[in-house]
Amino acid sequence: MKEWLTAREIAAERLPYLPNDERNIQRLAARESWNEHPSFVRPRKAVGGGMEYHYRILPTLAQVAYVQRHMTIGEAASVADEAANDAAPSLTARASEERDARLAIIAAFDAFSAGLRATLMTRQQIFCDKYAMGSIKVEPWVKTLVPSLSKRSLSRWIAAKRQGKLDALAVDRGQARKGTGILDTANDGRVRAWMLALVAQQPFLSAKRVRDLCRHEFGDEIETAKGRVAMPPVRTFQHCLKGLKAENKVLLTKITNPDKYRSIMAPAGVGTLRHVSEPNQLWQIDASPVDALCVDGRHSLYACIDIATRRLVITVSKTPRASAVMLMIRKAVLAWGVPETIKTDNGSDFVARDTKRLLTSLGIEIDLSDAYSPQQKAHVERVIKTFQHDCGPLLPGFVGHSVEDRKAIESRKSFAARLGESEKETFGVTLTAAELQRHIDDWVELSYHQAPHAGLGRKTPAQVAMAAMATVRRVDARALDTLLMPVKGDGLRTVTKLGVRIDGYHYQSGRLLPGDQVFVRHDPLDMGKAYAFSADGAQFLAEIECAELSGIHPETFQKAVREQRSETLERLDKAVRRDMREMAKGPSMIEKVLEVARRDQPNVVALPKRSSEHSTPQIAAAIDAQTRHPKSSEASADVKAEQQRLASELDPYDDNGAYERISAKVAARVEEHRDARRSAFDGNVVAMPETALDRYRRAVIFRRAMEANEPVDDRDLIWLGQYETTAEFQGQQVIHDDYGDEWLGL
Repeated sequence: MKEWLTAREIAAERLPYLPNDERNIQRLAARESWNEHPSFVRPRKAVGGGMEYHYRILPTLAQVAYVQRHMTIGEAASVADEAANDAAPSLTARASEERDARLAIIAAFDAFSAGLRATLMTRQQIFCDKYAMGSIKVEPWVKTLVPSLSKRSLSRWIAAKRQGKLDALAVDRGQARKGTGILDTANDGRVRAWMLALVAQQPFLSAKRVRDLCRHEFGDEIETAKGRVAMPPVRTFQHCLKGLKAENKVLLTKITNPDKYRSIMAPAGVGTLRHVSEPNQLWQIDASPVDALCVDGRHSLYACIDIATRRLVITVSKTPRASAVMLMIRKAVLAWGVPETIKTDNGSDFVARDTKRLLTSLGIEIDLSDAYSPQQKAHVERVIKTFQHDCGPLLPGFVGHSVEDRKAIESRKSFAARLGESEKETFGVTLTAAELQRHIDDWVELSYHQAPHAGLGRKTPAQVAMAAMATVRRVDARALDTLLMPVKGDGLRTVTKLGVRIDGYHYQSGRLLPGDQVFVRHDPLDMGKAYAFSADGAQFLAEIECAELSGIHPETFQKAVREQRSETLERLDKAVRRDMREMAKGPSMIEKVLEVARRDQPNVVALPKRSSEHSTPQIAAAIDAQTRHPKSSEASADVKAEQQRLASELDPYDDNGAYERISAKVAARVEEHRDARRSAFDGNVVAMPETALDRYRRAVIFRRAMEANEPVDDRDLIWLGQYETTAEFQGQQVIHDDYGDEWLGL
């Protein structure tokens, strides 16, 4: 409604109690001093100048006539109070419309009554009367919601608006009655719950069958607030089922169609991969049948997307297999470089042994999503859908995205027209697999990579990839092709004297020795050739060949293998013999082992053990035989007396030659002692066997005689040399070192 009017526009309205020509309106304005009013008059800005007057400056009846002629309730969106935007979001659509209609009427009343010189009750009565008579223009949607208006209702609405209780103006009579129906409350709500379970189990049940099943479960009567009543008619069940399905749409979808729920209703994260900011930091790969046929049937596409740049690679394969996955990875690696991580699902072609072996060889981490969780690799799922819906319909042989689409395409021809037609004729199939691959590559480079992407800030994948500064890890194409060579089984073989057996044929090389375990890759271009690596695949060993498959004369081939084997063994033999010669130098093996064992001995001296003398009649007789023999005892006494006498004669301050003299005399006495023992046991007397201590004591005496340059019998020297190599001597020497000569009685 136009609020500011010129004198000519006021005259044209022909309002009551006002002149009908411009000149008289100007005279009335001068007589009533309109031009001096501080708020309701302003200079006219248009060409010609003059003054403009607000309609509120007009007499009361003229205002009423002008407002009811031009004001339309609900015409502008601004009619509703701005505070309505802050209302509770839980309001239904009907409640919101009711609130907006009431606010529009209140705003219209405020505009209508402004400037009227009458009481509030009078203004409300006039407004309601004119609303009822249709004198005030009302938008159809407002008139539908508020067909009549009373002064009491208007007063109540104005008071609610003034108090800020806008929700009091929102009325949804249907929502107020919601949940109060007979089936909703019957049997304390168990009937309603039973109906919901029936719909969840079988969504296609009719209302009649639902009623029959409820009768079977609850009987022909149900409990209500008013007592037991008969089971309601089918019409009531239809209305209740409609409400149930609307209120529980999400729950029923989750139960009856989990895939649809996951696609359009399940919570989905946004920006969960924003931390992936560098090219080749994370790839996602997946496969899907192409929505178009080729002359040799339907093919599958394998897609790989780089998350940071949204670059895309797609390859086509006749059947899903690990080799198709590896060829796609080869194509992407050669184009973009080696990624850090690849995210994929648990499909047999993606978790195959060959696929894992290739990714491990390239140093790529494999991140498997949970089973049946396509949302974990949503980027590649989305880009496949983009291709299917953008490029798919352009391809000859397009069959649609679903069974419904396929039926619609088939229906372009009548049943009679397509009767007897092949699938190729029905869908106009003309593409070969190579042509399909070429069209896909062109679409990726010319369309997808050049289209702005919302996830890239409206930049294109090509622009983001070009601006990236990250270092790209490249792999030589020849090395990549070698890693892609086919492998039989786990690829591990054991070399025998016949070579490596593969599929019944033997492959040989003189560089491999029997017993070696090797990892074998086949040359796809030459069946008679293969490549042998170490068991972990980290070292190339030799190229192996099969004379039978390579067309080589067997005798010539075997001669070359033997010569190569001889060279290999000769080289190894030289190295081993050189080490053997070095090993022969120095101490013997037993001496080296004992030296190591001696180093390992703990540095602890064992304390003497508590002991007691053990004796038997036989032991006593043996001791008596040794100690009471006159010659033996006399000789022993003579030797000890001579040692003591010579030691007393030794000058402690002048040892010039003293040690040599004493040693010589001691040696002489020892020889005398040995002769006496020999003579004492001559005849039929059997000597007692020597103990370990006796043998060690004799060895010490011989060793000291040698150190004193005294003559020692050759037989004794031979015995001493042999005895010093025994373990007994080594053990006795350790005890001697710990306890000294007193332990020997010397």
